Amino acid sequence: MTTTTTGTTPVRTVELAVSGMTCAACSARVERTLNKLDGVRASVNYATERATVQAPGDMADDVLLGRIRKAGYEARLRGEDDAELGTARVADLRRRLIVAAVLAIPLGNLSITLALVPSLRFPGWQLLCLALAFPVVFWSALPFHRAALRNLRHRSSSMDTLVSIGVLASFAWSGWATLFGGHEPGYWIGFGPTAAGADAIYLDVAAGVTTFLLAGRYFESRSRRSAAGLLAALDALAAKDVRVLRDGVERMVPIGELAVGDLFVVKPGESIAADGVVDSGLSTVDVSAVTGEPVPAEVGPGDRVIGAGINRDGRLVVRATAVGAHTQLAQMTALAERAQARKANVQRLVDRICAVFVPVVLGLAVLTLAGWLLTGQPVRDAFTAAVSVLIIACPCALGLATPTALMAGVGRGAQLGILIKGPDALEASRSVDTVVLDKTGTVTTGRMTVTGHYPADGFTSAELLRFAGAVEAGSEHAIAAAVVTAAKAELPELPDVTEFAALPGLGAQGTVEGHDVKVGSPRLFPDVPGDVGEQLAAAEGDGATAVLVAVDGRIAGLLVIRDVVKPSARAAVAALHDLGLRTVLLTGDNETAARVVAAEVGIDDVRAGVLPAEKAEAVEALRAGGARVAMVGDGINDGPALATADLGMAMARGSDIALRSADVVLVRDDLRVVPDAIRLANRTLRVIRGNLLWAFGYNVAAIPLAALGLLNPLIAGAAMSLSSVLVVSNSLRLRSFEGSRVDGP
Repeated sequence: MTTTTTGTTPVRTVELAVSGMTCAACSARVERTLNKLDGVRASVNYATERATVQAPGDMADDVLLGRIRKAGYEARLRGEDDAELGTARVADLRRRLIVAAVLAIPLGNLSITLALVPSLRFPGWQLLCLALAFPVVFWSALPFHRAALRNLRHRSSSMDTLVSIGVLASFAWSGWATLFGGHEPGYWIGFGPTAAGADAIYLDVAAGVTTFLLAGRYFESRSRRSAAGLLAALDALAAKDVRVLRDGVERMVPIGELAVGDLFVVKPGESIAADGVVDSGLSTVDVSAVTGEPVPAEVGPGDRVIGAGINRDGRLVVRATAVGAHTQLAQMTALAERAQARKANVQRLVDRICAVFVPVVLGLAVLTLAGWLLTGQPVRDAFTAAVSVLIIACPCALGLATPTALMAGVGRGAQLGILIKGPDALEASRSVDTVVLDKTGTVTTGRMTVTGHYPADGFTSAELLRFAGAVEAGSEHAIAAAVVTAAKAELPELPDVTEFAALPGLGAQGTVEGHDVKVGSPRLFPDVPGDVGEQLAAAEGDGATAVLVAVDGRIAGLLVIRDVVKPSARAAVAALHDLGLRTVLLTGDNETAARVVAAEVGIDDVRAGVLPAEKAEAVEALRAGGARVAMVGDGINDGPALATADLGMAMARGSDIALRSADVVLVRDDLRVVPDAIRLANRTLRVIRGNLLWAFGYNVAAIPLAALGLLNPLIAGAAMSLSSVLVVSNSLRLRSFEGSRVDGP
């Protein structure tokens, strides 16, 4: 539960587990019930059996739970036992399905065979059929009857109302025909004249429809749990205990006792308990389960590690920087769960349709019965058509079309390091035609790196790096860090610096092993030798930063430093172009540096010299020109632009995972997740549209056929169940979506 403040009124978010919902109409009813409370805004998801409620801070949980129970459903605060309860419901459906199937098969053989072949009949055969059908109709189908009775008490209806009426009517008609009538010859559509007693076939319809519907609901429930399990797996990655290092002693404590700043030990094969920075030790860490990056990362002192990563080799001592709900894993899970709870616009439309669909179908069934009787048709044929309408019209597939696809798509995205915050992000991606990429931290690494060192005046490369690294070790500037990193990579150790002094805007100076050393920009050195000057001009012309080093007044050489392009950037831009998307590079850097980076990755449209506050205006200008814009930024100073774009995508680094401005958070430090995210969103939308097309088309086409008497109730039940399974199975195909492959070393 979370609490926020709107104006002067505190608002809290409560997550409830709702049981007893059997269709989209049920979720719509629960949602309406909650939203009638003052100050309450609720979203109820049938597929996840979850209600996300924003309620006034002073409203007790019991008020919310009471309203749901008054509507005829069970509710409780979400807890750790939700998965067990879900498993129990699936097991109950399986038991009822087994009983129904075991009895329906011999019942079907007996009733159909004996109804059509009078010579095989024996005394009491109809009573035997009734006995076989009774447990199926009144025990296996009990969930349908219970839900229908609950709806009746509250003067409402759902698809279970249709099923219950259809099954009970079939059984009642067959029972009446067996005990009091059915002694006259009949006629079956598709078969012809039948012998007396053939009306017992409706026992087979009652049992068969129940079996088909239970099978559909059972596999549907299993599939929904499987789709939701993709996200639940994130929770399973989290460590439950941690080996804390205090006063030099290791102690195993529950993860809840770990605090920011604590040192904890991670042994080979163990999961990293929280986000942190390596204090000591060397190892490789597998973060594939969290970020989707398949290549284990080499880590050492000073390197950042992510909670739930697996330590492969050596012993690591890590200082915690984020614990509990603030870790990247916890926020990934929270984002994914919130995405499940939110609804797409198309799903809201489906909910409204389902809320009125059942009463309309009941009316159609009554009209069908009356129409057949008023035209002088036999009561048996009128009854058959009315029952077929009730059974075929159950909007199961309609209710599952959107949420199951969203669950599967969001879950697969989380596995690939793509966190989709909600269905609105998927819908926004549908018409995106322009992708705007921030340069620093998105297309480039965001870290300055020495890409070249050119000694002069008799100095060697080692001496150049030695003097420069020693002085810059006393500075905290990003360029200084790049110089120190390059020096340490080439030399075993750096000498100490004395009399260090920072020169703001210019560089730094100090004494190294008795030599006066200056390191800084060309402005610090009025006289630059010709050969060094040529190299300096070439570096600046290439958009790089040039750093000069002087020892005892002599120019010792030049260091070329740049923010290097990510290895994946060019392939990502090419993939975006393959999708038919226009790319734009947006940066606050100078034109020269921006053009160099753009040329390296294959972007033609460059907007340089744009300040952070102006980035949103640049995005808005593109939109005003008719473009549908996706903005990709590093999530720090790109917030306004991310919020302005039709689709905001943040490259997550550390706490940026919680950036609220973005619609999609890209966890993997690989720019190829950008086209992956767009492809996944487009494919998810295609699945949703396919599901809805099938579900709407199925009901529109099937109801008239049933009303005209062209569908046997048994066939109608089978078709309705198969349509739900088809929709869920189609959604689960998203689990096979493949992201860009990352090449190993």
